[in-house]
Formats: sequence, C-alpha cells, structure tokens
Amino acid sequence: MKRLLFIYNPGAGKGKIRPVFCDLIQIFASAEYQVTVVPTRRAGDAQAEIRRQGMLFDCIVLCGGDGTLHEGINGYVQALQTGDRLPPLGYLPAGTTNDYAYSLQIPFQLKRAAKKIMDGKPFYCDAGQFNDRCFAYVAAFGAFTEVAYSTPRQSKQAFGHLAYVMEGIKQLPAIKGIPMTVRCNGEIFSDRYLYGMVSNTTSLGGFRGLNRQGRILLNDGRFEVILVREPETLADRSTLMTDLLTLNLDSRWLKVIQTNRVEFVSPAPVPWTLDGEFGGDCQKTEVSVLRRILPILL
Repeated sequence: MKRLLFIYNPGAGKGKIRPVFCDLIQIFASAEYQVTVVPTRRAGDAQAEIRRQGMLFDCIVLCGGDGTLHEGINGYVQALQTGDRLPPLGYLPAGTTNDYAYSLQIPFQLKRAAKKIMDGKPFYCDAGQFNDRCFAYVAAFGAFTEVAYSTPRQSKQAFGHLAYVMEGIKQLPAIKGIPMTVRCNGEIFSDRYLYGMVSNTTSLGGFRGLNRQGRILLNDGRFEVILVREPETLADRSTLMTDLLTLNLDSRWLKVIQTNRVEFVSPAPVPWTLDGEFGGDCQKTEVSVLRRILPILL
C-alpha cells in the first residue's frame, strides 16, 4: 500500500478537526493509503517530523493553522535543500483565517479538502526564503504584525478573526514609523514605514481583496512587496486608514512592487512575522523567491 504521513494540530481552530478526525482517516484509507498519524504537541513538531521521516512516505498531509503550515513548509524545504526526495503535500485548513487555503482555493470544510487531496495533482507553488528560514505566503514588519502571535489563544478560539481585529485596535495609538532602507529591482529607497510585507497570497488576515487587479500568481517567481509610509499629519493618517480599509493600492502612502528578491536594512533590529508567527528581530533581511518548490495537491 501507499503510505501517508498525517501531521495535525489537535487544538487548531477551536479543535475543528476533532469531530471529523475518523472521517478524514477513512478518506485516506479509501484511497489505499496506510496512514501514519502524528499529532503535534509543541512548537517545532511538524517541522521535525517532516525532516525525520518525510522521505519515507508517498504523501504528506498537514492539518492546522498558520503555525502548523509554517513549520511544515520549513521542514519540507530544509529536507529538499539537504537532498531528500519528498512526496507531494496536502493541506487541510483548520486555522482562524486560512489565508493560504483561500489563495489556493482549498475548501475550508476538512472532509471536502481531504477528498480534493486524494483526487488532486501537484500544483508547484512558490515559497519564500527569509535569511536562513522559509515562509509559505507572507513576511511582514511594523504595525499589527505582532497581533497574530500576541493575541491570546483563548481569544482566538472564542472570537475567531474578530480577536485579531480587537488586538490590533489596542495597538493603534502606539504605532510609529520604522526607518528602513529597501533595495529592490535595482532601486534603493529609504523612508519611515508603518508597515511592510513581502507576500505571495490573495488574502491576508482574512481580507480577500488583494488580487482585484488579477496580477498575483502563486507560481510566477515574483512576490508582491507593499510598503506603507508614515503620514506626517493626523489628516494624512486618517486618509491612509481609509485607503487601507478599502484596499486602495494606488494610495500615495503605499508603494507596491513585484520582485523576486528584496533586501531590508534598518538602524536597529526590527521584529518580523512569518506566516503569522514570530520570525525574529532582524537588522538586515534578505527575502527571495523559491520558485515552484512546493508541490501542493489541488
């Protein structure tokens, strides 16, 4: 029989997997897979399991939220970079906002998503290299980036996406621009930025309108860089907030670039998030595209 490694986070999305767990195993078994089940217990488990035994299977399926996805992608890419031959990946979205699943049109219903994996073919998706780490769909600094990992787990489970919004509102009075020099596409520009991100997604934080112009492709070898400059006056800040809420990418406060490599340098270390998880404090950051490195079963 074919072998399937099923790594899941039991606590993701208010325990979303528990009522359908047996159904998922049956779906895999019906496709003639012998299933090895690995529940995560602590940070780093998903990454470690793929590094340890991912090459022994015919399929790897991750089930969880951003943390599980981020760890799994890191383990997968690290294994590839050390010469391991790995099978295609499946992803069952069990988190709060499920941005990655939305971008790849993966059903949010876990049983439907599992059936799609069993019937699917690999879609070779880009990933990101962030210094010595990887990310699936977004690396960001500045305003609100701490929200994803500072929001209490109990609030996430009780209020879902609203929890992120409530936590973000608390930060508004304290937001200040970060001095940053950016090198990209042969250009160098410096300013104070409230927020910056490098992304490969059509959804961020549950906001689904990023691809209204149809320019975002998940396997084209290019990421989208969005930088939000710090306004000088309260009136300008009000205009910026309106532009952000309406996703006005033509705002004079926003700089939008497509690139395969970008470098950020700041006078002091700046905290980053990777796929909604804390990515460390960095003074110099290099981000590049790992083109079509992830075979996602769709």
